[in-house]
Amino acid sequence: MDKKRIIYITIFIIVCILLGYAIYFVFFKKASTKNIPSQNTTTSTNNSAFPNANNGQNTSGNVNNTNNVNNTLTTNNKNISNTANTNPNSRFDTTQEKPLVNKITDIQTLSVAPATSGNGLRFYNTQDGKFYQISASGVVTPLSDQVFFNVSSVTWSPKNNESIIEYPDGANTYYNFSTKQQITLPTHWQDFSFSIDGSQIAAKSLGLDPSNRWLITSDPQGKNINLIEPMGDNFNKVIVDWSPNRQVVALSATGDPLGSEQQQILPIGLNQENYKGLVVEGRGLEIAWSKDGSKLLHSAYNGASDYKPALWVVDATPDTMGNNRKQLGLNTWASKCTMADNRFVYCGVPTTMETGVGFTPELSDFISDDIYKIDIQTGIKTIIPTDDYHTIESMYVSADGTTLYFTDTNSSGIFDIPIK
Repeated sequence: MDKKRIIYITIFIIVCILLGYAIYFVFFKKASTKNIPSQNTTTSTNNSAFPNANNGQNTSGNVNNTNNVNNTLTTNNKNISNTANTNPNSRFDTTQEKPLVNKITDIQTLSVAPATSGNGLRFYNTQDGKFYQISASGVVTPLSDQVFFNVSSVTWSPKNNESIIEYPDGANTYYNFSTKQQITLPTHWQDFSFSIDGSQIAAKSLGLDPSNRWLITSDPQGKNINLIEPMGDNFNKVIVDWSPNRQVVALSATGDPLGSEQQQILPIGLNQENYKGLVVEGRGLEIAWSKDGSKLLHSAYNGASDYKPALWVVDATPDTMGNNRKQLGLNTWASKCTMADNRFVYCGVPTTMETGVGFTPELSDFISDDIYKIDIQTGIKTIIPTDDYHTIESMYVSADGTTLYFTDTNSSGIFDIPIK
């Protein structure tokens, strides 16, 4: 009996040793790196940094926001690499001690937009209820002495010194800061967008009856109303955002079904044009037009991206609609981006991002962002060095292209940074 017990104990010990070695070999032993190329090694010879768009098929948008970066600077721990200055075209002096980001005003702002001329900005001051303009040098001047309390949203004319002002109770007001003209617009209008020349606005007209819900246009004073398309129960699937070339007034997620991971977005013109639909990789669509309307930057999320927003760009004129789909290789929202022209994009990109954040973007409200410059022709991405942590809320490029303005979700005021 004792011999059997000793044999069983010996066998048990041997089995434990073998199991322990197997666990170590599978889970803890480091794999040999011999003859394995570095993960950061670029094997492409065409100098392109784009992920594969896969010809419209379902494509993973889950990317590492630190990959494919030219002259990358590690800003989240302020370890700025001197290799940034190896680029002879670099205009950033990473050895300077003065802050790269300048806070040009401390005012608690809302609805910041470029000025109608020059490099300034316009904004609503939530503290005193007035509208102001700030010059590139930081000089703040009131646009009007009129006070507008408790404003919830402002849609600015890109051409004229006027805006549509919205309130939490649904009230809407047109106001001209030059003439002081003030007109009340219908409360059932919402989601306003100006045409590039400022002569018209587009909006959703939402009647109680679904048959009385329309995409409309009018002049900014609410006259000369045109019914563009009925929306019915699909009004919440329509994004009103007039393209700079005036050919697309809205985008509608009512195209042909493409499965759970993709959707077809229909561009809506002023005259019932039959534009080709756009393939979008998932849900949560956000968009930003290039200044000439030839490109559409957009973000969406799906299961392939771990439900993180992935950034894409596509041709968007009537003749090229949907062509040249490119995944830019960054996880962020289009609302954190601005297109300087039809080639260069600037974006705030979270340094970390949780799975499923597309459903709840607020999870990234306290995550610091890196500021990227993206060349959408080559796919090359460059991190612009900053001196502090910022969570980008909105971005704008100055009229002369030399300065990037942005607002911070967690800090009042407006910031600028030189980009040329």
